[in-house]
Amino acid sequence: MSVVNRHQIEEGVAMSISLKLRMAALTRIGLAVMGQNLALNIAEKGFPISVYNRTTSKVDETIERAKLEGNLPVYGFHDPRSFVNSIQKPRVIIMLVKAGAPVDQTIATLTAHLEAGDCIVDGGNEWYENTERREKAVNELGLLYLGMGVSGGEEGARHGPSLMPGGSFEAYKNIEDILLKVAAQVPDSGPCVTYIGTGGSGNFVKMVHNGIEYGDMQLIAEAYDVLKSVGKLSNEELQHVFTEWNKGELLSFLIEITADIFGIKDDKGDGYLVDKVLDKTGMKGTGKWTVQQAADLSVAAPTIEASLDSRFLSGLKEERVEASKVFKSGGFDDILSNQPVDKARLIDDVRQALYASKICSYAQGMNLLRAKSIEKGWDLKLGELARIWKGGCIIRAIFLDRIKKAYDRNSNLANLLVDPEFAKEIIDRQAAWRRVICLAINAGISTPGMSASLAYFDTYRRERLPANLVQAQRDYFGAHTYERTDITGSFHTEWFKIARKSKI
Repeated sequence: MSVVNRHQIEEGVAMSISLKLRMAALTRIGLAVMGQNLALNIAEKGFPISVYNRTTSKVDETIERAKLEGNLPVYGFHDPRSFVNSIQKPRVIIMLVKAGAPVDQTIATLTAHLEAGDCIVDGGNEWYENTERREKAVNELGLLYLGMGVSGGEEGARHGPSLMPGGSFEAYKNIEDILLKVAAQVPDSGPCVTYIGTGGSGNFVKMVHNGIEYGDMQLIAEAYDVLKSVGKLSNEELQHVFTEWNKGELLSFLIEITADIFGIKDDKGDGYLVDKVLDKTGMKGTGKWTVQQAADLSVAAPTIEASLDSRFLSGLKEERVEASKVFKSGGFDDILSNQPVDKARLIDDVRQALYASKICSYAQGMNLLRAKSIEKGWDLKLGELARIWKGGCIIRAIFLDRIKKAYDRNSNLANLLVDPEFAKEIIDRQAAWRRVICLAINAGISTPGMSASLAYFDTYRRERLPANLVQAQRDYFGAHTYERTDITGSFHTEWFKIARKSKI
């Protein structure tokens, strides 16, 4: 029901939703565009809503906008007591507050006015263990708690986000009918919301969603780089290519907006705006959390890791500028200028490479979700998660319907790569995938995401890996032991002594 405002982090706000015998309420940081959009979305769906913010001008601004957009039933409060008292019992407060201490502070403010049976929902990008800690703390006060992941941006907030509520099932049932109407609606699969599971599962699922988003964006950026740097495509050509891609297997929100970006002219100078944007990527932390969790759970997530590393390297802008001077004599520009390219074939190869890489990235995210679900006993339904990501959220794509069907066919699927349909698609595209990466390497263009995806596939599909040598090395220098292929048990060999004798 809520969308995180990534820019406004100073204030706290609350909204309440009237629903027959009860009212739900939402509190968020900043009533900027996203917060206002969410309030208007709720009101437009037939739920009178009250808003509260410590900065009263934000409340007044929201009320004014509600009037301008059709006299929507949005009502403002300037103090928390009046706000909470306006809500019918049992009350439901939904927060969208910057992760960490601000959430605890907002909870403290709210609980001073709440009563047993009321519910608090955190709709921000919070660390899942904080959600579990807070759930336990408010339960001791007789309150219910939900941690709800939300995705969709400003447009999603206004017209329907993807919602991932986890925690108290009783609390979820209290607002289920509201969430079902406020969430994005997909004609063939319904509202983009479902009860995720107990504890901090909702926040964790949103975190992995964001990690997948990192991978998606990096892979698209690499496709752009190869087409622009090697294929010499203009922005006009790039807009056409991505527009066409968005009519097929790559149809998605991110491909759509990428096509739009290439068509925007610079309003402050000549040329296109994308060429004036600084090549230094920001981040909010959920991608890092995803990679850390993958490491903790021993789940391979190389595509997501590569996307995070790429953001780190992009942040070294000044160092990269100096490095480019050091290596200017390396002939890299000559390599690019001397590359003969068949544009039509390159475009088709890159399309196939992007799709194959995307399969690997989502496979990694799904495996991470499954591993955490097993550890925590959440019983996550991976196909259902793919369903609720089909609309509203940033990674929404036609591709997700394929993922849902894969898990419908086999809920215990070990990896998306071995689903019969995805396996065939990978096999059909691997030649183009390899051509693109080889071409990029030979041209001196980095494709860390695509390369990591291909390495993931090539490693996963092999019956035997060189890990036997690594195990022998570990046993040699650390007596860590090893297993054998022909005899069961754990073994240790005095490698050093044997090797020394052989040298005498």
